[in-house]
Amino acid sequence: MKTLLEEVHNGTLPGTPALARLIAAGTAAADLRARAAALARAETERSFGDGVFIRGLIEVTNHCRNDCYYCGIRRSNRAADRYRLTKERALACCAEGHALGFRTFVLQGGEDAHFTDGVLADWIRAIKSAHPDCALTLSLGERSRESYAALFAAGADRYLLRHETADGAHYAKLHPAGLTLESRLRSLRDLREIGFQTGCGFMVGSPGQTPETLAEDLRFLSEFRPAMGGIGPFIPHADTPFADEPAGSVEQTLFLLSLVRILLPGVLLPATTALGSLAADGRERGILAGANIVMPNLSPRDVREKYMLYNNKLSSAAEAAENLADLERRLQGIGRRIVVSRGDAH
Repeated sequence: MKTLLEEVHNGTLPGTPALARLIAAGTAAADLRARAAALARAETERSFGDGVFIRGLIEVTNHCRNDCYYCGIRRSNRAADRYRLTKERALACCAEGHALGFRTFVLQGGEDAHFTDGVLADWIRAIKSAHPDCALTLSLGERSRESYAALFAAGADRYLLRHETADGAHYAKLHPAGLTLESRLRSLRDLREIGFQTGCGFMVGSPGQTPETLAEDLRFLSEFRPAMGGIGPFIPHADTPFADEPAGSVEQTLFLLSLVRILLPGVLLPATTALGSLAADGRERGILAGANIVMPNLSPRDVREKYMLYNNKLSSAAEAAENLADLERRLQGIGRRIVVSRGDAH
């Protein structure tokens, strides 16, 4: 399998069956994961040095029109304590974040009809006017091409829309009728064509996933070549149809992070909150596997526990934006440092 890994490192993506065997082997074999992580770290350092970019995450709404089977803020979850931020509260989060050293803000939320193009364009212009040295990333789900164009024209820089799986049959197992992989991929193409730095990504260990579907995810990333990737383990939420499903594997997630970095040396790749939620040292292990971004939570403290996509999501300690000193200390412990920068893709 190390030969296959070296082929990937040398720029040759094997066929789906061989790639699936590599993924299965790397999930099980610590020595193969270690070799992949070493290759990934070298690629990260070649592109970005020892710096780690920080993104200030602002969770603007947990209202959502969709009913995805894995998501804790799905429309049918009547136990969810719904909220949406006002523009004034979002701007206050950005002001706090800027003072702390953040130079990218991420507005994340469900597909909430309250956030029309006009509302979002007003927010975007206000944030960019207050902080012209900052990048603004949106992660607000599927919208029309015209909507994406309006948000880009207002000044948004990046858009993260995880594709979740590149296998259509698997996509249908994770989502209700009416939500299709074809629509998701069309949105990703629209975002890129409009001019956004575009991100996609997938859950690791979601119900119905196989090494073959993961191989298709890697093949899609290799072809699409996103500016950003969002890859983290599936974690079940108690108020969803997948409540009793097992969580994804930390080890498999780390191996896939390494493979993505090897395939896409200049990609912006977070060590996700989900990874830190499954393992106390998950964020650090993610960085050592090839990630170069962390996304501390800048949301108001009174709403953080309401934005529960999955159970036991971290939002305190080093995951909280106000604890950057702790994050800096932990990163220094693995030979990394926080960079005060927009942190654009290479």
